[in-house]
Amino acid sequence: MRIKLALLAAASASAFAASSAYAQDVAATDPTAVEELVVTGTRTAGRSRLDTVSPVDVVDSKALTRQGSTELAQALSTLAPSLNFPRPSAVDGTDSVRPATLRGLAPDQTLVLLNGKRGHAAALVNINGAVGRGSAAFDLNTIPTAALDRVEILREGAAAQYGSDAIAGVVNLRLRQARSGGGATASYGLYDTEVKTARDTDGRKAHDGVTYTASIWQGFTLPKDGFLTVTGDWSKRNPTNRSDLSSAITPNKVTGRYGDAEVESKSIFANAGLPLGETWSLYGWAGYQKREGESAAFPRLASNANNIAAIYPQGFLPKITTDIDDYNFALGTKGEIGAYTVDASVTYGENDIDYGVKDSLNASYGPTSPTAFYAGSMKYRQAVASLDITRPLEIAAFAQPSTLAFGAEYRKESYEILAGETASWANGGYNNLAAGAQGFPGFRPSNEVDVSRDNYSLYVDLDSQVTDKLDVDVAARFEDYSDFGSTTTGKIAARYDFTDSFALRGAVSTGFRAPALQQQYFTATSTNIISGVATEVGTFPATSAVSQVLGAKALEPEESTNYSLGVVYRRGPLEVTLDAYQIDIDNRIVLSENIQGSATGTATQQAIYTLLQPYGVTTARFFINGVDTTTKGLDVVVRYRLDAEAAGRFDLTLAGNYNETEVTRLPTTNTLSSLPVPPTLFGRVNVLTFERGTPRTKFVASGDWSNGPWGATLKLTGYGTVLQPNATASLDYWTGRKAVIDLEARRTFGENLTWAVGANNLFDEYPNRTPAAVNSTSGVVGFPNYSPFGFNGRFLYTRVSYNW
Repeated sequence: MRIKLALLAAASASAFAASSAYAQDVAATDPTAVEELVVTGTRTAGRSRLDTVSPVDVVDSKALTRQGSTELAQALSTLAPSLNFPRPSAVDGTDSVRPATLRGLAPDQTLVLLNGKRGHAAALVNINGAVGRGSAAFDLNTIPTAALDRVEILREGAAAQYGSDAIAGVVNLRLRQARSGGGATASYGLYDTEVKTARDTDGRKAHDGVTYTASIWQGFTLPKDGFLTVTGDWSKRNPTNRSDLSSAITPNKVTGRYGDAEVESKSIFANAGLPLGETWSLYGWAGYQKREGESAAFPRLASNANNIAAIYPQGFLPKITTDIDDYNFALGTKGEIGAYTVDASVTYGENDIDYGVKDSLNASYGPTSPTAFYAGSMKYRQAVASLDITRPLEIAAFAQPSTLAFGAEYRKESYEILAGETASWANGGYNNLAAGAQGFPGFRPSNEVDVSRDNYSLYVDLDSQVTDKLDVDVAARFEDYSDFGSTTTGKIAARYDFTDSFALRGAVSTGFRAPALQQQYFTATSTNIISGVATEVGTFPATSAVSQVLGAKALEPEESTNYSLGVVYRRGPLEVTLDAYQIDIDNRIVLSENIQGSATGTATQQAIYTLLQPYGVTTARFFINGVDTTTKGLDVVVRYRLDAEAAGRFDLTLAGNYNETEVTRLPTTNTLSSLPVPPTLFGRVNVLTFERGTPRTKFVASGDWSNGPWGATLKLTGYGTVLQPNATASLDYWTGRKAVIDLEARRTFGENLTWAVGANNLFDEYPNRTPAAVNSTSGVVGFPNYSPFGFNGRFLYTRVSYNW
């Protein structure tokens, strides 16, 4: 891929000369040469995507909807090479709240905005074996694609402009604004694939994952040129199963369920704007999503020690249910006071997750155990009040007036865990068997938390056109948190236009990410049977007595330094951007390994046992600072638009990303370092997940064609190999270098009705299979969880849209 990117850059440069004569003739009349104006990464009005100081991708609603998936994160991952969206399975709540990554960094190191305002994170903290372990991030799939006008992706650190989390970049979701018109869309799709696993090389046909979607939006006219746009969206996805055969049963057969969770979601969004006079207006939006999911845990065979044969004579497959309510509200006003443009707003976001378990049991209750449980809930809330002010500023000797922006923000966050019903976590005392609901033990009363914090921030941003060719943007931001103190970040970015066609741009910035409340206070306790004894193990807050006796400290913010350098070339319908970057992050927040003590084990285990004995546990894990990483990479985007008259219009894009992360420091604690053999706090699986858990190379070659009523989109996405690490190197395996082809054809009837048919992963590509030697006898994990394009195979779909 390095060679491909180098050749791509060289080919692009040589193409400049070849295309220049044609480009100059077409530039003035080319109807496809649209300059998308952006608001992300700049507070200067009227900047186009190619005029910005920092790299910004713009993905419009047509690109989002012209594919088989209606999941926003999935759609973006096939359009933006630097963004990945793995589809993990058998990882509890993460099956339904799947995280996306930008530039290979943690999901919560990318800030997500909704209409330019800070979005709220999910209540879920990912503590299981998936990419993004330990993160609590914004759930992109809470926003339906039908409600969006476009998505702007700022590929650069921007904490000095937007605050915490903007280390890898910023994703700004722009809601649709319409005073009239509307549209309705319905689609149907399913996986039509052949599944070949390590133990089933002959393969089996699968026709599953049937998906139905329906959406409708309508624009309404409000007084004085105001608007109200309302969107409704519904989707229903049935589960898939890509498990291997179980070798514990003769004849071997599939006993697990490994694939996409069953999910049904219902969403409604409203976005409005209302002028109040010549210069002032009100704006606001409201959104709600109800999402119900069901995923499978590992199967419990009939011979499992924690199976009760009187209830499940053939064994059982526990199901984990999630009931998610997500809310977004905003109200603001914008206007002018003299030379100042003022934007004042209040936003509120909330994410609630209720957990349940069914087709399960609590073995410690014996034959009287229930088979369904309420396992508790988590809730996250965020309220933000912000004031943003801009004004032109005359500076002597500068070519044009500068844009001065400054403002303040106040944010209140809260996080809550509520216990499940008693039977979901309690020990019934039957035959010394494991307590708690099998598959997902419920939260205990001792796990309940109800915490909050607030912070305020002040920022200033000065964007100056120093000369006709040189643009310099300088920003600084001060933040103060009630739980860990204050921090200051800064950024300087510049762009120099050598000609109308060629520009050089670069930036240096510092950034930070505040420890999430979920990371600071998440706690869960379960009972495991160790040497025949019921033993409490759990995840504890870093400030708890259990964690602190092991040397944990209150979490501190992550800190970053970002460097970038890029070029922009455009001539007529040809656009080329190349951006190199380096991101150094210190003190990353991670979830430790399980730290286990034993009264009869090694000297270290006995020492840990002695430390933990007063707290009634023998095994603990907690969040900790202390991992340093360096990420280096290159983004390349080449776009060519052509109106070939009789042959139709073509929009061709070739984009690639090379990204490499290296872990340069690991965490320690004074207490654990003094033990005879200090236990590993962050082991090889987690280190290699940081370094090789996302593809180092990814490219997207796409072509969109339209000619009268006909249209088609062809897209090839290439993924570099990803490592699926294990405790020892001999058990590691790779996903393999893979290429996935998507194809869609469309036909418009009249002016309003469009019918489309298509296939995602047309040639039924799979990642490498999980080796039989690595998989357990249950054979659940048929394919690597870290696969960047999932492991479901070919998806066929049809879609009907009607616009008015």
